[in-house]
Amino acid sequence: MKRKRKILSLIAVLLFAIGITSEVRTVTVSAASPYKTYTIDGYGQYMVETQTAYLAKKTIIKFGSEFLKNPNDMVVRDDGTIYVADTGNSRVIVGDINGKLTRKIGEGVLKTPMGIFVTDNNHVYVADRGAEAVFEFDENGTVLNQYGKPDNPLYGDGLSFLPLKVVVNDAGIMFIVCESNTNGIVEISPSEGGTFLGYFGTNYASTSLQTIIYRAILTKEQRAKMVSNIPSTPDNLAIDEKGLIYTVTRGDDDTSLKRLNIAGANMIASGKTQGVYDEAPAAVAVGNHDNIYVASQMGYIYEYNNTGEPLYVFGGQDDGTQREGLSTLVSSIQVDKNDNIYVLDADRCQIQVYEPSEFTQKLHNALYLYSKGRYTESREPLTEVLKMNSMFDYANKAMGRAYFQEENYEQALKYSRLAKDKEGYSDAFWEMRNVWLKNNIVMGLGLIVLLYIICKVIGILDRKKGILNGPRKVKERIGQNKVMSNLAYAKYFMKHPIDGSYGIAREGRASWASASILLVIFMIEYIVNKYLCGFLEKTVREGRYEIPSDIGSILVVIVALTACNYLVCTINEGEGTVKKIYTYFCYSLLPYIIFTPVNFVLSHVLTSNEEFIITLLNLLIYVWVLLLAVLGMKEVNNYTGKETFKIICLTLFTILIVALLIFIIYVLWAQVFEFISAVFGEVVYRLGY
Repeated sequence: MKRKRKILSLIAVLLFAIGITSEVRTVTVSAASPYKTYTIDGYGQYMVETQTAYLAKKTIIKFGSEFLKNPNDMVVRDDGTIYVADTGNSRVIVGDINGKLTRKIGEGVLKTPMGIFVTDNNHVYVADRGAEAVFEFDENGTVLNQYGKPDNPLYGDGLSFLPLKVVVNDAGIMFIVCESNTNGIVEISPSEGGTFLGYFGTNYASTSLQTIIYRAILTKEQRAKMVSNIPSTPDNLAIDEKGLIYTVTRGDDDTSLKRLNIAGANMIASGKTQGVYDEAPAAVAVGNHDNIYVASQMGYIYEYNNTGEPLYVFGGQDDGTQREGLSTLVSSIQVDKNDNIYVLDADRCQIQVYEPSEFTQKLHNALYLYSKGRYTESREPLTEVLKMNSMFDYANKAMGRAYFQEENYEQALKYSRLAKDKEGYSDAFWEMRNVWLKNNIVMGLGLIVLLYIICKVIGILDRKKGILNGPRKVKERIGQNKVMSNLAYAKYFMKHPIDGSYGIAREGRASWASASILLVIFMIEYIVNKYLCGFLEKTVREGRYEIPSDIGSILVVIVALTACNYLVCTINEGEGTVKKIYTYFCYSLLPYIIFTPVNFVLSHVLTSNEEFIITLLNLLIYVWVLLLAVLGMKEVNNYTGKETFKIICLTLFTILIVALLIFIIYVLWAQVFEFISAVFGEVVYRLGY
């Protein structure tokens, strides 16, 4: 009997414990999160895993004994009060983070509350789609005002008023997202019972070149059948302390997140998000450090800094296991004064609460100090962040900018390079170059004058005493060598391609050795310039070298050009041999060989503002090389201009066909090899058996 009583007592205790914890399900934070945290690398190309930024802290499933039903929006106040638009129950629930119910608002008044906003004086604005109105309640739940469809022709007589989300600025002006209203955010003043001020932050419809062509050639009836190209309606919005409006819009790709000023212009430059955005954003919130949070419907959370650059991506969709930190259908996101994130899951009818990790707290502290101009103070938390993760590119970038503001340009250059921050690197390098020029300009001018005098003196002595006769004879002997003579002829071909082509075709200037030497020099310069050029011009990742692949690619291209051009010219009565064709292709590379070292030097001394010089020089090089190759093809084969164009097209087509054949052979051989391996494996298995 005593044993039975103990068992019954144990069961009772367990049932009592389950009943106590049913209101709020609290998660004990562990090292293993159900999701990973990612950040963008310094190149802005790949998402890389980093430390956990936010940890799942708590899940709120009800307030008091009141469960949520299809909730669509919420607000978290500084005092910890949570307001939830409980859409399915036609009310607003007010509670706290511990799941305690404070009060209910709007019962018997609201129909389909979709959006909610609470002002500093605790007035609650509710966007009610079903009632086609925005309600204003006081903190006790008394209806103060009701704003329906604006009685203004500028609103649009044929448009319904179906409010989904609402925010209010300090002046009491409401900004309302309405369902299917593509004109933009509806702006209503509270004066005179609701005055329509116009549309705000209108999105623009993107038009492709294909659509423009179609609309130009199709008839009116055909254009009427095309899918209408209309702007997207914002999905959600938020407002910060300065009165700036933030919106998220699905389908707008890199501009899905916008920060709108008083004129409705987007202050986040296109491309700043570096391609890190969600195709189905559900909500947006403003943090305490000028940072921005965007939640996707699928449960992913994106954090950006004040310029729109991505910091973190974390979270994810629940796979049915109901793990804390994962959601199924997000409808709202909020941030409290302690940087805790609240995510409302409309499908699971619960609120996920995340708390920032130590790593994120230090980063936020640095962001705050930096945004306030306290650059020296920001370096301390940034140093702590980098101790925890030295490869966190954004921290390196912020450190570089902090050093730049302190005029420590050497350190700014170092950290900007670590972060792959070309803009910051360029600014720091500009200042360092200015300092160097100020300190060395007199000495530099003196050296130039000295070199000029030395050259003049040597010229005078040479004319009087012939001191350069020895080097001159050596140069003549080298020039008599056939290979060196042909190398020198490549320079003549570069300057006079028509006459130079005649020499290749008729005067024996075609040379396997000379052409191959130029090709080797070209490959060396290409590799050196690719991997060792200035930081601002580098297009490859630091520490990655693919030299065998580069050499192989160049050889494949030159062999394919030579072989295919020879085949095409042979069947089109061309006079070029393989040797001549190979020669004029290699000789055409000389402009690159001569001017690339200049570009290489410039890449180490120019800043972003002067990069156009390198761009222009590259354009000159490529046009010159192409022109030499075309003229060589024309003159060596004795073609007309029309025939040359035909040969170029046929050569490119032949290269394409050859590449396709090689690919087909490769695939077939891979299948044959796989078949042989399978047969061999089966034989070995049976013999072993």
